[in-house]
Amino acid sequence: MDRTITRSGTYSGFLMHVAQRRQQWRLLLLPLVGLAGAAYSLRLIDRSRLKAINLRLLVGKRFRRTEIAPLAESYADKVVARGLHSAALDQIAADREAGYRLLLATASFHLYVDAIARRLGIDDVLATQLDEPDGADHIHARLAGDNCYGEAKFARIDGWMAANDITRDRAHIRAYSDHVSDHPMLHFADEAVATTPSRKLKSLAPQMGWQVVDWRARRGR
Repeated sequence: MDRTITRSGTYSGFLMHVAQRRQQWRLLLLPLVGLAGAAYSLRLIDRSRLKAINLRLLVGKRFRRTEIAPLAESYADKVVARGLHSAALDQIAADREAGYRLLLATASFHLYVDAIARRLGIDDVLATQLDEPDGADHIHARLAGDNCYGEAKFARIDGWMAANDITRDRAHIRAYSDHVSDHPMLHFADEAVATTPSRKLKSLAPQMGWQVVDWRARRGR
């Protein structure tokens, strides 16, 4: 989703959106967010740990569903209103019209991805899950399972297909991504499209016979 459908990443934007509207004092912790980013760059922590740390700093150790849900909805409104590639929206509409079942697989949090997906008419969502105890009214600032990224994302897609009785030989799959980490997913697809690709993916795509498109060329939203 991030930088494929959206013009920029949504994770940091969501954390800032929540902090600014809920507990502004948490903005004073931004230097610690920077330190966590440095630790990730130095490979002292992985992506999952980085996400959990930043969520805890800017949103809280745990938070009520009823308190965060409206903020997730308002953030989704903001992203859909001003943060999407119009060409991506056109492609979503075209694939829907062609009869494809639309699956959004992303490393971003289900917490707000579900709200964005509803606004786009996406059929199914695979995203990074947070620890949400059944029956509890709160969510913990830690991941439940893997960060939905790279090989883990592809494993989630494979599991989703099995759960929905979709066999590979009876499916025609189109896949879109901007980042080389999605190589497993793109390689699996019948039609792979590198959308506004990162440098590494832009270099890899022609070698693999994948289409390359630049969705930044059209500005509609």
